[in-house]
Amino acid sequence: MDGMDEIVHEFLVESYENLDQLDQDLVALESAPTSRELLSSIFRTVHTIKGTSGFLGYSNLERVSHTGESLLAELRDGARRMDQATTDVLLALVDTLRAILASIEAGRGDDHDVEPTIARIVAVQEGAVPPEPAAVPESAPSPEPEPAAEPAPEPARKVIGKRRATEAPAAPTPAAPVAEQPEPEHHRNAAESSIRVDVELLDSLMRQVGELVLVRNQFDRLSDRGEDAELARSAQRLSLIATELQEGVMKTRMQPIEHVWNKMPRVVRDLASMLGRKVSLSMLGGETELDRSLLEAVKDPLTHLVRNAVDHGIEAPAERVAAGKPEQGQVTLRAYHAGGQVIVEIADDGHGIDPDAVAASAVNKGLRTEEQVRAMTPQEIYELLFLPGFSTAKAVTNVSGRGVGMDVVRTKIEAIGGSVDVDSQPGAGTTWRLRIPLTLAIMPALTVTCGARTFAIAQTNLLELVAVDSSQLEYVGTAPVYRLRGALLPLLSLAEVLGMEPQQQASHTIAVLQADEQRFGLLVDRVLNNEEIVVKALSSRIKQIGLYSGATVLGDGDIALILDVQAIARRALIGELGQLVRSSRAPELRTSGTEQQLLVVAIGEDRRVAIPLADVTRLERMPADRLERVGSREVVQYRGDLLPVARLDRVLGAMSYEQPEELLVIVLTSGGVTVAVVVGEIVDIVTDDPASRSGLEDTGLTGSTVIKDRVTELLDVGDLLHAVGIAPFDTSALDEELVRI
Repeated sequence: MDGMDEIVHEFLVESYENLDQLDQDLVALESAPTSRELLSSIFRTVHTIKGTSGFLGYSNLERVSHTGESLLAELRDGARRMDQATTDVLLALVDTLRAILASIEAGRGDDHDVEPTIARIVAVQEGAVPPEPAAVPESAPSPEPEPAAEPAPEPARKVIGKRRATEAPAAPTPAAPVAEQPEPEHHRNAAESSIRVDVELLDSLMRQVGELVLVRNQFDRLSDRGEDAELARSAQRLSLIATELQEGVMKTRMQPIEHVWNKMPRVVRDLASMLGRKVSLSMLGGETELDRSLLEAVKDPLTHLVRNAVDHGIEAPAERVAAGKPEQGQVTLRAYHAGGQVIVEIADDGHGIDPDAVAASAVNKGLRTEEQVRAMTPQEIYELLFLPGFSTAKAVTNVSGRGVGMDVVRTKIEAIGGSVDVDSQPGAGTTWRLRIPLTLAIMPALTVTCGARTFAIAQTNLLELVAVDSSQLEYVGTAPVYRLRGALLPLLSLAEVLGMEPQQQASHTIAVLQADEQRFGLLVDRVLNNEEIVVKALSSRIKQIGLYSGATVLGDGDIALILDVQAIARRALIGELGQLVRSSRAPELRTSGTEQQLLVVAIGEDRRVAIPLADVTRLERMPADRLERVGSREVVQYRGDLLPVARLDRVLGAMSYEQPEELLVIVLTSGGVTVAVVVGEIVDIVTDDPASRSGLEDTGLTGSTVIKDRVTELLDVGDLLHAVGIAPFDTSALDEELVRI
């Protein structure tokens, strides 16, 4: 059903219900002709039908409604008194309106002859006795040829509550054998095909379905443990019924997000007018559905972000023209499904966010120091916008400047298990992106253990599970990492996050998680099961901890806390590990075009050197006494091989520093040759564009670049290998020899 079809359907449902009530009100009005309440109700109903029919382009429906409205206005204003003729003509109006609605529902539009009804209403207004037209059927079926045998008459209908008889009893037919006519099949109209249910009843039903899901999980556990075939079959049937019931109830709670968007055009128009700006609003994906409780939760954050786009994003018309942009700015609302969530984007084509201005404001307000903001990337600076009390407005107005905006937006979105982030291009525009779960009541989750406790992780945040040995874990500085399909995956111990003592294990299970655009691995003790869990609200004291989004009852009756992945990522992924997480985003987000990932290290004389990450095989910490010598060369025994060792400071001519007892070693592989490179410190993993590099070079270097305001030398891996007496295997020489042979 497209947007217009849905509007027409809603119009039909409401109009049918109103006409049923109109039948009762008109009959009641005949007994109480001076009732102002009844007259006002009847007038409002006909007026509503007239207004909506004009909006939808149903001209005949609008004309007959307008004529009836004129007669009702005379009754309401006291210019006419209710009598039998007026009642009859108004009831005929109701029958005509119902017949037109049936024609619209059948797909024939309002192509219905309304002139007889209009003539009767006008005649009553002029005081003439209107002619009695033929009875109007409740639906408008196509004419059928008359049967050869005259059917037996039906008894006249009585008025009981809603409908009145429209035909007098027919004279009895002489006794004659006639064929019994089949009952015509009743066609349900739009109102009879739908029902209005109180929201509280739906919420109660959803709670009961949640309890049923818990019972289903318990039965599943029991059937898995036992050998009773009958119990297993019953558990499967219960699971099937519970799943179908759950899906059905969920559908009753889902509503299009356009219900929240409907007021946005007015918000944009009024604010743009007040600020003296020209703004056009586009809304895409309004049919995307969300649980109604979530729609209520996102209404205020969405309104704030739209107002923010007009106030902070869109420039004044003169400023836009001077920048070569159209005079009218564009704000776009877009909603779509992705990864089991609903993504809502609020984008504008304004001047974007200046990271320098944000950083300066944060320093002025005492939220960050100058040293801290200098070390931040633009994306990290944009995160400052969500700090309480932060604002870039130069003056406090009734629109902005009080610093109580974006932190409230993030708090409300995260309270429903969602997240919010921002992307901006200075001069081109800004996009705010909300990620919202489809529902809060029941969700698929992975249950894991840490120590003696059980926790649940929402599957919307889970990418994959990986089992590894302790020997496969590497370290960047003091931060553990794992090389997953060639990319470094930062690791975080759930035990350390929870303040528990980590257990020494020979093997680990890594839950690879996605928090916003950040990807990291969570080390857990054991994975239990995949199951649908019923989310229970937390007490305020537990919620203040900031690591849990809810709780659930498992199939065995135990309580499991649901981990808040976004909160864990923000709270625990700091320092070295935080830098790694921010640089280990999905490949499609990490690089583009000719950009290259580099591992930045520190060596003697406070020099920074960048190594192509593609050549880095492993990162190791090892005791200095593991290094041995073969002639004049240092070597190390590594996984059954004997690797040459290169001390990077000596290769590049830096002043040697006192070697610690534990060495940080990078295992490099290039052209089939592997070498162990000793460095002083791992600084960062960054993405660099070769086009922005300097041609200044020296022995062992391919050039230089500037990374985070520091000159960084680019290592020539080939020269490094030559410096330690080895070189990559030259396949071109072999190719030439093969050609010669």
